[in-house]
Formats: sequence, C-alpha cells, structure tokens
Amino acid sequence: MAGDPSQTTTTPAILSTIVPARVLRHDPHYALSTLFFADGELRVPMVDVPVDAGVSVTIEARDVSIALSRPMDVSITNRLPGKIDEILPLEPPYVRVSLDLGSTRLHALVTLESVERLALETGLSAWAMIKSVAIGPGAVRASELPRPRRWPASDTLDR
Repeated sequence: MAGDPSQTTTTPAILSTIVPARVLRHDPHYALSTLFFADGELRVPMVDVPVDAGVSVTIEARDVSIALSRPMDVSITNRLPGKIDEILPLEPPYVRVSLDLGSTRLHALVTLESVERLALETGLSAWAMIKSVAIGPGAVRASELPRPRRWPASDTLDR
C-alpha cells in the first residue's frame, strides 16, 4: 500500500569510506606517498603535505575490488585483508559489500553476478584491492587528527 512506511523504508547505500591517516613517507621517484592508517598502509599519488601530517582519504566503493585469496602478481598496489560483514543489494546489477578491516569498515561496489560467482557471504575472509590511481586529486585532504592524550604529571598522586 502506498504511504505504508514499512514497505518504503530502505537502508541508505554508503558508497564511499573516509579514512583518517598520517603521511608516513614520500617517494618522489614514483610520485607516490605512503599513508599509515589504523589497519595498514595506502600508497596514493604524491600528496602536498609534510611527513607526519594528518590527512583524510576518501575511497569510493566503485574503486574497491574483492579477492578471496591473497592477491599476488597484480598491478593493484593497495591490498588489505578483512572479513565481509555486510552484503547489501542495491538497484540491479549493483551490490554493496562491506569489509571489516579491523578498525575500518571499507565498502566495495560490485555486481550481483560477482557476489554469486565468488559465493560471497558475511563472515568470509577476503582481500580489498584499491588501485593507487583511483585515489586521485581531491581524494586526500589535509586534516587535523587527534593527538595522543597527555599523561597526568607523575608528581600528582590521587589517593
């Protein structure tokens, strides 16, 4: 029945992931920067911020591929192990697959055909693959990251 909210409610489809990171190093020879985040490292096109600066990385779900075994001999530089924690059908032929990398939830946009061909299901271990060139200009922005909390002075005793 039209107007019945129980029949029109849908889960919004999140199609990108924002990852807070720090610049670990720059590699001018390859024009790439290495970013450290909670669940590993990402190689991205050179960013114009100093080493140790905070950045925010937007990873579009359409730029994430999934492999069921550790990817070797591939040109994709960023390969992150995780576990599938959600499979959400979208408008055909698309499906959003969410991977739990540990502290990060990364989304991949794949086809229903791929979900069925790979027999993807929640709880399954998988590898997320992200091409460095997919993280283009504008995807990495300078950002303030929280600094570690200072420890109380050692000469203060709480009793």
